[in-house]
Amino acid sequence: MNHPTDSSTSRWRRLLANLGLDNKELRAWAYYDVANSSYAAVIMVAIFPIYFADVVVAELNPNEKSTLWAYLTALSMGISAILSPFLGNISDHLSAKKEFLLVATIVGALSSAALAFSGKGFVVSTSIIYIISNMSFVLGNVFYESLLVDISDDSSVHATSTSAYALGYLSSGVILAINLSWVLKPEVFGFPSSDMAIKASFISVGIWWAFFSIPLFKRVRESSNATAHKSSVPEIVKFSGRQLWKTFREIKELPNLFLFLLAFWFFSDGIGTIIKMATIYGKEVGIGNNDLIAAIVMIQFVGVPFSFIFGPLAMKIGAKRGLYVALSVYLVVSILGYFMTSKTEFWILAFGIAMVQGAAQALSRSLFSLLVPPSRSGEFFGFYSVSSKFAGIFGPLMFGLVSQLAGESRLSILFIGFLFIAGMALLSFVDIEKGRWEALQADGADRELLDSQ
Repeated sequence: MNHPTDSSTSRWRRLLANLGLDNKELRAWAYYDVANSSYAAVIMVAIFPIYFADVVVAELNPNEKSTLWAYLTALSMGISAILSPFLGNISDHLSAKKEFLLVATIVGALSSAALAFSGKGFVVSTSIIYIISNMSFVLGNVFYESLLVDISDDSSVHATSTSAYALGYLSSGVILAINLSWVLKPEVFGFPSSDMAIKASFISVGIWWAFFSIPLFKRVRESSNATAHKSSVPEIVKFSGRQLWKTFREIKELPNLFLFLLAFWFFSDGIGTIIKMATIYGKEVGIGNNDLIAAIVMIQFVGVPFSFIFGPLAMKIGAKRGLYVALSVYLVVSILGYFMTSKTEFWILAFGIAMVQGAAQALSRSLFSLLVPPSRSGEFFGFYSVSSKFAGIFGPLMFGLVSQLAGESRLSILFIGFLFIAGMALLSFVDIEKGRWEALQADGADRELLDSQ
């Protein structure tokens, strides 16, 4: 006779399996999305951009604020783009992805908290701290995402990736709601002013990031590289330089991987530019701070069910089709953003982004993981990251230039639509199954291994 508790346990296990979270290692990996999503929500998107515009660079006009923010973002992404493949290669060589991730996590958490010491007129110091924190976030994701190859397989990778994004949305919504409560009612929480509450929110990001990263470092096992060995710094640098050149040539010999990276370069540029510039752009067109932050909180919570939905959906209709759906919504948002004038329209567009933001990024990550040689995941995820980061330079840079030349940012928003069109066009030529076979062949596997999976 089955007991009710047995039935409940069975349903719970099936649910976790469908979500790609059916063992402790997968869940521990996903918790890192919970950890660093606090930075993305509070520092990159919501509270800090408003604080930067209203306090740190208060004397600049709205268009100059948007332009400076775009240039700072482009600079941090540019440095990260140069370092990403190099560090990814070294982490593979030493089987040290977790160690590199630990350094990025510590520096990111501390620099996020250090933003609490910014203030009016502290433009240079605040900009430097922001660049360091953003680089830590970006570089940390290189090592974090490459660990997905070590812990998942073809049957779970898309669900695990999208579920991690969903958990990240949920957690970032929670911390944003808490921080927003502090800012709106500082006296209730013991803060002398809203300014102190805002600075406390930056400290809370550092604590949140560090705390929720602990499960990954305790439970996730990194696959050992049989060729890894401890070497001197000059030897590692010399080896990595040669290997990076070799990898660049090999990427061109993996045609579907190469095409996917080109497609990703375009549409990731569009996604990243919308994420980083939406708040500043909203302020420029007259959207109030409360609506800006509240809409971003809404995105985090609405993004949770949609991210969970896209994982199983991608397993049924194909991850590539699921990615097409997400990018199509982004294209519509970027076009309608050009005409946006009211807070109602801002809320509608924010809801559209909430539907697909997690899915687009998660499916891109999991699709790429199928196209890389498994034993060199850190190395190839470094190139994945560099593709994203160079895109992250181009989008904000063009946003800033077009905004500066036009005297406003509307044409910059319209330009983003072109990035989605180009990305989807290139994606249509990518054959995922053939690309998977190419990756396994490059890794020394034979066709029988692919057929057995």
